[in-house]
Amino acid sequence: MEMSGRKKIYFILTALIIIGASFAVGAAFGYNQRPEIERVFGVANKSTPAGEEIDFSPFWKVWRVVGEKYGLPEEIDQKMRQKMVWGAINGLLTPLDDPYTVFFPPAEKELFESEVRGNFEGVGMEIAIKDGILTVVSPLKGTPASNAGIRAGDKILKIDDKETDKMNVEEAVGYIRGPKGSSVRITIFSPGSDKPRELSVIRDTIQVPAIETSRAGDVFIIKLNIFSERAAFEFQKALREFVLSKTDKLIIDLRGNPGGYLDGAVEIASWFLEIGKPVLREKYKDGKEDVLRSRGYNAFPDTLIVILVNEGSASASEILAGALRDNGKAKLVGKKTFGKGSVQEPVQITDSKSVVVGMLKITIARWLTPNGEDITKQGIKPDYEVDNPTPEEIEAKKDPQLAKALELLNNWPSVR
Repeated sequence: MEMSGRKKIYFILTALIIIGASFAVGAAFGYNQRPEIERVFGVANKSTPAGEEIDFSPFWKVWRVVGEKYGLPEEIDQKMRQKMVWGAINGLLTPLDDPYTVFFPPAEKELFESEVRGNFEGVGMEIAIKDGILTVVSPLKGTPASNAGIRAGDKILKIDDKETDKMNVEEAVGYIRGPKGSSVRITIFSPGSDKPRELSVIRDTIQVPAIETSRAGDVFIIKLNIFSERAAFEFQKALREFVLSKTDKLIIDLRGNPGGYLDGAVEIASWFLEIGKPVLREKYKDGKEDVLRSRGYNAFPDTLIVILVNEGSASASEILAGALRDNGKAKLVGKKTFGKGSVQEPVQITDSKSVVVGMLKITIARWLTPNGEDITKQGIKPDYEVDNPTPEEIEAKKDPQLAKALELLNNWPSVR
């Protein structure tokens, strides 16, 4: 006897959940799972790389003069010299004027990796440089930042007493992060307000659940908070709940999701797309274009889908939203997304003894939606623009964006 369609889907999802941990392990090796390229950058390696015509002798002269003549009390010891190397690497990246190409020394590398795993100590918000200003991409739900009233789009003017106008993202993160129970003062300017405000935020352990599920009548809702290394695996489990709910109406809530692993977005999109359908296009500096395509699970061809987005939906969130929209699988509701249209690759940096001393996160391509839309800085405009809930609406547990999504799903023939 053949299984019914939904029983088949349930069986497939259950089997994939059992083996799905292998994806989570594999994802930990890189945003886009390309082979990592190791390069040796160490004080012991003073020669210019083969094929390069850059004269490094001015750099080494400055290095030598500082070591010989620097006269202030602070000693130029081995620890200080190592900091100088890290500073020189950051200086190498500065002319690129790319806030997403950054070098992480050992301590910052560990902080970055813990954040991607979804477990760290801090205030719980994603930040980026937008239009030259340090900007909140998204405060994560239930974190000190969110509870303090920080919202997506807020401009960060000061951290404690430090002005942020010349900070890069990593410097800002270093000042904001800190041990649980300590406090940090953050001065922000919110769009639409007439003056900045200073907030004192108590740091805490941030444990971000990748997935939350709920119901609204006959509509199933999957809230995807971050594309962490386990997000695609957890999404499979949520889809199993969706199958058991026996409804064909689905909301995927990507509001406030700052992104993460690119491969997670491709994996999740594959549940709703036929094999070979484009998920995104990667465009490289030499003009080459790669198309990342659906793996073709396509387990829900008849499901009605609405995706909720806002200014805090960035990176992998925009990839998923753009893929399902461009392939005619979903409607988008909310506010225009953040507009991070570039792909980064993590590269482990080793010293002359092949010991990992840091990580370079480098932009390798721009990404476009399946229809070729470049969303860099301009974001993805939703099909139905609805303002974010006001503080009063949040207090009254009202959500106009969710209400619009429910309205569309309950009147789907006219939406199509």
